[in-house]
Amino acid sequence: MSGEIGRQKFREVMGNFATGVAVVTGGDPRGNPLGFTANAVTSVSLDPLLVLVAVDRDSTSLPALLESGSFALSFLRARDRGLALRFARSERDARFQGLALREDVTGAPILEQALAWVDCSIWKSVEAGDHLVVFGEVAGCGTQGHEDPLIFFQGRYGTISP
Repeated sequence: MSGEIGRQKFREVMGNFATGVAVVTGGDPRGNPLGFTANAVTSVSLDPLLVLVAVDRDSTSLPALLESGSFALSFLRARDRGLALRFARSERDARFQGLALREDVTGAPILEQALAWVDCSIWKSVEAGDHLVVFGEVAGCGTQGHEDPLIFFQGRYGTISP
């Protein structure tokens, strides 16, 4: 059935579902940080505390992320559109230049300027079409500030005020 709908039509429809924007971070085997922008992120369970992120199976960061066994989610502020673009488009090695990072429980890097963050150990991963759904068990989390969030809607970044 999905072949009849077409990828472009599906993207258009799903683009009408506003999502938050996160930078998913981890480390490679040499201890270098890795990260990418994601909007397919959600909470899953309160017992145990679980989140998920859907990662393109062609992502060059995916193998190292899985090998590390942990990741962090840094939820972006409305003013962080440039940061979202940097982690979506720029060269992998340039993504962290000039950014303040910190760690919590797992050692995965967290963007210091994030509106909120979640630190996770990889709990499970499941193949789902051209993506891998990575479930994280929450080891730590927190918020800082009360600014508007960055959202993604109809192919563009924006914000919404409560």
